[in-house]
Amino acid sequence: MPGHDHASLPAAAVLLERRFELADEAATDAFGARFAHALESLRTQEAGQRAVAAGVTPAGAASSVVPFNGLHVQLFGDLGAGKTSLVRAALRALGHAGRVRSPTYTLVEPYTVSTTSGELQLYHFDLYRFSDPAEWADAGFREYFAQGAVCLVEWPQRAGGLLGVPDLVFQLEPGRHGEGRVLTAYAYSASGKACLERC
Repeated sequence: MPGHDHASLPAAAVLLERRFELADEAATDAFGARFAHALESLRTQEAGQRAVAAGVTPAGAASSVVPFNGLHVQLFGDLGAGKTSLVRAALRALGHAGRVRSPTYTLVEPYTVSTTSGELQLYHFDLYRFSDPAEWADAGFREYFAQGAVCLVEWPQRAGGLLGVPDLVFQLEPGRHGEGRVLTAYAYSASGKACLERC
C-alpha cells in the first residue's frame, strides 16, 4: 500500500523545501538529532525574546525571533520507510531515555522531555489503522494540537484534510537503486521554515 503520493501533500504554499540524502540508519539518526536541536534552538530563542520583552536582557538581543507555539509535523512514507526511526532519533536527542514504540495500536504515544529551555510535550501519532477520516474527529485528538506541543503524525493522509496545514512535512522514500532513504522536507509556516533552516 503506498505511503503517499504528491496529491496527499497539503494544498498550501510551501515556504521552504529541502532534500536530504540519508544513506543509512546512522544518517537517519543524525537527521533526527539535527531536527531535535532545531526544535530546541527555536524554543531557546523564544525564551530569549520573552526575556527581552520583560526587560531582563538588552533590547535587540532577539530581533527576528519566530514564536514557538508548538509544531505540527506530518510524516509520509511507505511501511518501513523510517518514520518511527526518525521520531525515535529526535526523542533520543531531546533527552528521552525510555522506550519509543510505534503508536500503531495505541494511536498516540505521549512524551515529556526536560530540555535546557524547559519541559517539552511531544505526541507521536500513527493513523495507519484509520479507515475513515471521521475516526480522527471521533478520537478527540484535536486538543493535543492546541497545547503548544510538538505533534508528530505518521499516516496523516488517513485523516483526510481534518488535520489542517502542518508546519512541516517529512516525506521519506527509498534512495536510488533502493539504497538508503531520501527525505524531502516542506515547510508551510514561519516556525516550520525556521526549524527546517536549522536542520
